[in-house]
Parts: sequence; C-alpha cells; structure tokens
Amino acid sequence: MSPKKLALLDYGSGNLHSAERALVRAGAEVTVTADPEIALNADGLVVPGVGAYAACMAGLKEVRGERIIGKRLAGGRPVLGICVGMQILFERGVEFGVETEGCGEWPGTVERLQAPVLPHMGWNTVAAPADSVLFAGMDPDTRFYFVHSYAAQKWEWNDDGSLDPAKLTWSEHGVRFLAAVENGPLSATQFHPEKSGDAGAHLLRNWVRSL
Repeated sequence: MSPKKLALLDYGSGNLHSAERALVRAGAEVTVTADPEIALNADGLVVPGVGAYAACMAGLKEVRGERIIGKRLAGGRPVLGICVGMQILFERGVEFGVETEGCGEWPGTVERLQAPVLPHMGWNTVAAPADSVLFAGMDPDTRFYFVHSYAAQKWEWNDDGSLDPAKLTWSEHGVRFLAAVENGPLSATQFHPEKSGDAGAHLLRNWVRSL
C-alpha cells in the first residue's frame, strides 16, 4: 500500500522540520506547503502552530489557511491541528486582553490558564475516552509534551444527536483544559506529538492509519 500523502501547512508558524520528520516516521509522505491545491488534495492536512494566537491567525489568513481548512472539512477530508494549530480552530482567542477571531470550526474561547506556574511546560498525562482513535493502544499513564499558557477550558458544542459526539481528551495544569479533540474529520492536540517521543509517534501513526 502506498504511503498517505500529507500536506504540512506552512504559514510562518510551527515546528515544521520536527513535525515533518515525525510524520515521515509515522509512515506518511509529507509536503511542506502553502499551496492551496496541494493542501486541499492531500490525504491529510496538518496545521502546526507556535507563539501568539493573533500572530498565528494573521499568518494563516495570509495563505488563506482558514479557507483551506473549511473547504477540507466541508468535504469530510481530515485535518490535524497541533498546539496553537488547535487553538485557532475555536471561535476566538483572548491574550493580554486582546480578542482575536479564530477559524470558528468549534465554538468557544481560548484563554489563559489559571495556574501558579506558566507556561505549562513539560510532560503531563491526559484522560482520553475509551473509543479514541488518536490514543488507541496507549496506557492511561502515557505522558505527552506540552508548552503553552493558553487553552480551551470548556467544550461548548451543542450535541443535538444529529452527529456523532466529539471525543474529548482532558489534561490539567491549575485548571482542566482540552488536551485533544476528535470531531469527525477534524482532530487536534494541545500538546506537541512531534516532541513527545514514542507516545507522540504512536499517536501520529494512529492518525495516519485512520486516513
């Protein structure tokens, strides 16, 4: 079977080289690109993100990344967001009192964690649902690598029964926050799988195999 073709979206934010290496190790063929046609037609699209929410959204809009994400999801085509690449999928982000409009694929606001030490940097466990695809085959005490001060801390989607409910994975640092979401073709992790060693490699293989 030929490897899955992935587009790693280059919009000026994210650990592109480490993410590319990790995805190749997961068995995928990876193209780092901002080309809409390549990004739309790939088997999977990965949206990385590092730094401030507003800066990431500005870079994303420069390459019309929010439209690419929206078009893929409208056609049921898989997308994976990583770190701030997860955060920008929500309606808005608030940093230093400044509110920035996100992609709006999920309702809700990304806000500063209420914790004694920030950023939340280092290894932490997560609580994943039993039917998770991303975390399939992993022990409950598996740790992943986080670097962030902001996160979505509530899930505000109104599941009316017409769609399969989202699979929500939680973690805690001062407060409980969303560590990952699996919602049909759209998945995302607040942690960095590409920096999470064997655990991150396992998760990425799970995602690639699901494409």
